[in-house]
Amino acid sequence: MKVLFMCTANSCRSILSEAMFNHLAPAGFEAVSAGSFPKGQVLPRSLTTLQAAGIATDGLSSKGNDAFASSPPDIVITVCDKAAGEACPVYFGPALKTHWGLEDPSDVTGSEAHINTAFNATLTTIETRCRAFFQLPFERLDAAALKRELDRIGTL
Repeated sequence: MKVLFMCTANSCRSILSEAMFNHLAPAGFEAVSAGSFPKGQVLPRSLTTLQAAGIATDGLSSKGNDAFASSPPDIVITVCDKAAGEACPVYFGPALKTHWGLEDPSDVTGSEAHINTAFNATLTTIETRCRAFFQLPFERLDAAALKRELDRIGTL
């Protein structure tokens, strides 16, 4: 199952989500990320936050959603409010879409400790949601039930 985490810039929240999902994923699951208006570079603090948590950062890059036109995802998860309101590109086909809104830790100002706390809190929320995702009984869920569960997970 291929999951696409989408945000606007694909430099922070969607990158953190992609990396955490893949860090926890059992065989047969893969996450990628994209941005509707990609920044073109991953926010350095996103990478240092992942590295401090022991999560691999190799291969992470800021890219547009057209990068997946030839390999559409099964599920599209938007993680920022701007991307949530955008239409999914037509080539995503029948992908299930859900929204797991996350406050943007890169908008936090203040001391280094305060900013680090915001990034770590975001990563913890992502971890909680990914763990709940992997607990789902996929073999017993039809598309409507899976959509309800994914929407529920987005509130955790």
